[in-house]
Amino acid sequence: MKAMIFSAGLGKRLGNITENIPKALIDINGKTVLQLAVEKCSSNGFNDIIINVHHFADMVENEVERLRHSGYTITVSDERKLLLETGGGLFKVRHFFDRNPFLLYNADIVTDLDLAALSGFHKKNRGLATMAVRMRPGNRFFLIDRKGVLHGWCNKATGEQIISGRVTEELTEIAFSGIHIVNPEIFNYMEEGIYSMTTLYLQLASDHKIYTFRHDGGYWFDIGTPENLEQIRGIFEKGGKK
Repeated sequence: MKAMIFSAGLGKRLGNITENIPKALIDINGKTVLQLAVEKCSSNGFNDIIINVHHFADMVENEVERLRHSGYTITVSDERKLLLETGGGLFKVRHFFDRNPFLLYNADIVTDLDLAALSGFHKKNRGLATMAVRMRPGNRFFLIDRKGVLHGWCNKATGEQIISGRVTEELTEIAFSGIHIVNPEIFNYMEEGIYSMTTLYLQLASDHKIYTFRHDGGYWFDIGTPENLEQIRGIFEKGGKK
C-alpha cells in the first residue's frame, strides 16, 4: 500500500533547534523523526512511500538514501522552490498513487496508533477520507456529529468557526492527529495551489462523507515545540519505546 509522509515543514516553532537541521531529522532515541515515520508506515503495510522535501532538502534526501539502503522503498517529491502545504503537496504527486486508498502521515507525529485499524475503519465506512482524531488539549478542533462525520472546525483562541452544510445536532470538538486515509477519488476535487488538506476537507464536508477515527488511548506526540520534543525524548528513554 502507498503512503505520503509530509516532511517539508520549516519547524519554526522549534526555534534554534531547526536553524541548522530540518525537523524531520531531529533525533529521538537514536533515530530520526523521519525514520520513525517510515518505520511506522512500513510496519503497518504502507511500504511504498513518497515524501516531500523543502527545508534543508539535501539533508533530508541524504537520510532518504540511507533509509533506502536499509530496505525501504521511498520516492522524493521536490518542493525546494515552493512549499505547497499538505493539499498542494499531495496534488503534485497524484500520479504516484493507484486506485486504492492511501495513507497521509505528518512526519512530526509519534504515536502507537494502529494504522491497520484506521485503514479497516475507512474501508468499512467508504468515506472520501478518514482522519485519526483524539481528545487532547488545544485551541483548534474539528466539529463532528455522533457518527464521527466532519461538519466543521473551530479555533477556541480566536473564536473563529466554520460549519459545512446543514447541521441538526450538537457537534463534538475533537483534535486532528495528523494522520489520515484517503480515497484517490479526492483528486477529482483538488487543483494546483498552496493549501492544506484541512481546508479541502472543510470545503468537501457538505457534500461528501469525511469520517473520523477515535484513538484516545495509547500515546500521541507532536514534536512541534521544544517542550513537546523534550517530553517525547524523556518518555522514550524511560519507556524504551522505539
